[in-house]
Amino acid sequence: MNIFHIVGARPNFMKVAPVLSALQGRQGVTQTLIHTGQHYDVNMSDVFFQQLGIPAPDVNLAVGSGSHAQQTAEIMLRLEPVVLERRPEIVLVYGDVNSTVATVLVCAKLGVRVGHVEAGLRSFDRSMPEEVNRLVTDQLADLLFTPSEDGDKNLAHEGIAPEKIFLVGNVMIDSLVRLLPAARETSRRELPERYALVTLHRPANVDDSARLKGILESLLEVNRDLTVVFPAHPRTRKRIVDFGLNAGQLRLLDPCPYVDFLGLQSRATVVITDSGGIQEETTYLGVPCLTVRENTERPITVSMGTNVLVGRDPEKLRSELARVLAGKAKKGSIPPLWDGRTGERIADVLTKLS
Repeated sequence: MNIFHIVGARPNFMKVAPVLSALQGRQGVTQTLIHTGQHYDVNMSDVFFQQLGIPAPDVNLAVGSGSHAQQTAEIMLRLEPVVLERRPEIVLVYGDVNSTVATVLVCAKLGVRVGHVEAGLRSFDRSMPEEVNRLVTDQLADLLFTPSEDGDKNLAHEGIAPEKIFLVGNVMIDSLVRLLPAARETSRRELPERYALVTLHRPANVDDSARLKGILESLLEVNRDLTVVFPAHPRTRKRIVDFGLNAGQLRLLDPCPYVDFLGLQSRATVVITDSGGIQEETTYLGVPCLTVRENTERPITVSMGTNVLVGRDPEKLRSELARVLAGKAKKGSIPPLWDGRTGERIADVLTKLS
């Protein structure tokens, strides 16, 4: 069985690594890793590949940045001849980026089976491009690997046949479990014992000057009581400069490689974010997470985990932070099957198909 893995952005790398590893050496399985080049930060991509033990891609489509339509179309144009030439039995896509939906569109038209790793997640907010990608991908995919029971329920509600759905757990946690010991050894001696770790990158938060200004003002208030450490996404840093906003005494850092950032998360007093993956990682780590969004496609991090949605309400952000500082942070638990063995369960399903 020839299996293609399609990755295009950093969150995909954490998800593909355990599946590649689990399939390695399985009888009758050959693997092809295709990097679409969707993420424009090539140096950071290379570091992620090294830290996660991912081999160099067999094919790099080198698509680069662009609008959603441009990027999706370019991936389709460059991927189709590769699929036609190499004829995979199944193609695995990961998460909800443009590379994911572009791949499933190409493969569906060519009659090639697709497996979607991290299927069934829904924010129910179609203003998010990722939500559109998730909906389209899951309707066209042949195998849907879900991280939690809410994913199964969402797919059933959308009419997906139950025999296509496999509850396997959260594959990203596999990478976290493997690399956490190394992450905890990473040194950040210049940081205080207690700090708030911040990540922001979603257009709804950083592309609107008034919205971004309000968030920064809230973070500056937080910084009076707790040092704010802010590895700033290039997009976010550019917006701060373009809008002429004041980041004051916030500790702005360059984006961190995965192991370094995982170390920062594991030691943080609280994490303030708009990232989906970080909501999951903090739940596993037991670190309080305040999500600067009105909704989440990962509701299990709220119902079972340490995540609290604070939306766009600065007062709620302040009150939830006060609870953390007072030792009254939300206590969570680790969801079922978030145990570091999801890659093996996916590999088991795939090998039974051959």
